[in-house]
Amino acid sequence: MSKKVAVLGASDKASRYSYKAVDQLASGGYEVIPVNTAGKDILGIQSVKTVNEIDGSLDTLTIYVNPAVTDNLRDDILNLSVKRVIFNPGAENPQLEKALIEKGVEAIIACTLVMLSTDQF
Repeated sequence: MSKKVAVLGASDKASRYSYKAVDQLASGGYEVIPVNTAGKDILGIQSVKTVNEIDGSLDTLTIYVNPAVTDNLRDDILNLSVKRVIFNPGAENPQLEKALIEKGVEAIIACTLVMLSTDQF
């Protein structure tokens, strides 16, 4: 059974960590939904422009955008049906993290790539 993971801030540039996350998640058998405002497909995977376009529930939302962006997306993120949110380095947002925890969502500050490489994802 595949787990559904959205990558907020997914980039189509191979040098970016968010691109590497999409690649490793897809290679690991996860159902990956890249989210980027340009709507560019990544590694042949269709992207969505906003988290509002995600159908159904998510196991994980992994965030690669800065807090100013997530502040603007706060309500959309809080309205997602998601079990866990990972704030990658540089994406930390204590207010959003607190709001997610209050909603019953697991919110952690970690690196998705490290978690994947150490079987902690």
